[in-house]
Amino acid sequence: MGICEGRVAIVTGAGNGLGKEYALELARQGAKLVINDLGVGTHGEAGLTKGAAEQVVDEIRSFGGEAVANTDDVADWDAGKRMVDAAIENFGRLDAVVNNAGFVRDRMFFTCSPEEWDAVIRVHLRGHFCTSRHAAEYWRAQAKAGNPVDARIINTTSGAGLQGSVGQSAYSTAKGGIATLTLVQAAELARLGITANALAPNARTRMTDTGAFDMGVEDGAFDVFAPENMAPLVAYLVSEQSKGVTGQVFELKGGNIFLSQGWTDSQGFDKGARYNASELDDVVRKLLNVREPAKAVYGAG
Repeated sequence: MGICEGRVAIVTGAGNGLGKEYALELARQGAKLVINDLGVGTHGEAGLTKGAAEQVVDEIRSFGGEAVANTDDVADWDAGKRMVDAAIENFGRLDAVVNNAGFVRDRMFFTCSPEEWDAVIRVHLRGHFCTSRHAAEYWRAQAKAGNPVDARIINTTSGAGLQGSVGQSAYSTAKGGIATLTLVQAAELARLGITANALAPNARTRMTDTGAFDMGVEDGAFDVFAPENMAPLVAYLVSEQSKGVTGQVFELKGGNIFLSQGWTDSQGFDKGARYNASELDDVVRKLLNVREPAKAVYGAG
């Protein structure tokens, strides 16, 4: 019996890569699933992986799991409700939303077009909003009706969103927004019995297969960047075991799990009065000297 036995979850972008591995592991752990995938390429090109959601459903059913397919656009408001409704209609409830769907449009900031910017922001930020918003409304109604709620929102941020990545201004901006959204969701939804956490995966996927990242593995060695390494953490966060774990950004690289500690205040220098502009260079230099060193921007230097 798995740790997610009886739980019902939606996994978006579950036709390939990380989302597929999440779905397979959740099914092995006993969860019933709505498998969402629009069937697009890594840059959002339509139709490149058509049928991916159905293939994952077939694979889950082949080992005795329960799943249904959904091919909606995660950033469509009405589609978010259809996913929630699919979970309830097929399995009688909903316990978790795993927001994973997304794509990239790698561009240096000075060549990024408004259309590319909007497309990336839409799929990641609005895509995280729509399904989770409808799910939260469902859970709130359950709580108001006196039914116990022990629900989960699991978001996908990125190291690009936590410290930036050269050539990925739109993607980094969206993923940074998702990390902050997670903090707000955790604070607002706790009283309803809903937790919210985010993952920053370190894994080999279609989006990293661009030559910009060294994610190779030697024969016989542990594959640190295998996408399936992330799946057990997702299963844990979906499970009842993770009750009370909320407002966290998890990073997992191979077998190394840690938390991103986010923005925090450095040591301050208090003059006790308003600064003159001419005084500030010395103070700012002191602040820079005493602060904890930041993780480098990916691709910088």
